[in-house]
Amino acid sequence: MAALPLLVLGALAVALVMLSLWLLGRRLGNMSLVDLGWAANFALLALLFGALGPGAPLRRLVVGGAVALWSVRLALHLARRIVGAPEEGRYQALRQAWGAAGPAALDRRFLGFFQLQAALNVLLSLPLLAACLDPAPALKPLEWAGLALLALAVAGESLADRQLARFRAEPANRGRVCDQGLWRYSRHPNYFFEWLVWVALALIALASPPLGYVGPAMPALMLYFLLRVTGIPATEAQALRSRGEAYRDYQRRTSAFVPWWPRATVRGAR
Repeated sequence: MAALPLLVLGALAVALVMLSLWLLGRRLGNMSLVDLGWAANFALLALLFGALGPGAPLRRLVVGGAVALWSVRLALHLARRIVGAPEEGRYQALRQAWGAAGPAALDRRFLGFFQLQAALNVLLSLPLLAACLDPAPALKPLEWAGLALLALAVAGESLADRQLARFRAEPANRGRVCDQGLWRYSRHPNYFFEWLVWVALALIALASPPLGYVGPAMPALMLYFLLRVTGIPATEAQALRSRGEAYRDYQRRTSAFVPWWPRATVRGAR
């Protein structure tokens, strides 16, 4: 299948997933499901592009399979956190802010939010599409480098998620800030390693011009959203609401994004 029809098919598929999750979230009163859809949609796109793309089968299998495995792992992790739990504080805050205009307006805004995430799924999948269009039979050195970085990113994100889940599972840690393991060096190590996923995909895409030349724009776009829009700002606003001064102290001594030594440790070493 050619690039444009494949992209349109992918867009329709993820839009349908997000519409279904919006309807379910509306029924359950839990719009946290958007995060689950965001993660799972990349596996759907990887399967579509990998199965229907005209590129070399080996590349489609390896790159599409790697992206699908990352996506499924993240989706399962989020499902354990979201399914059966109350709506997360970030979405409760959006509900409160958007609900002032009435129930109909609230529904429209959440529907638009869900579909915006679907559009971003499609845009961010362009590096994957570039790889699945490439007819070259053998994987190139840049692709191997990208796959190695992708493996590192998935391992780091998985470790950060496990450490946070283990910390939260301890009753004694209720209301406390996790500053153990990777969380000692970054307030958002999971976001950092997720961003590395897009750096890895950019490397892979660069080996498949001309569409692959859009690859570096994707980690730049992801970084903007993580640092300025839906990632760190919303997460930290909720953390400040729930943990107050303890989280402010964590902010003062811990890097926001890139893992680095805590500031108190650096000062003490001097």
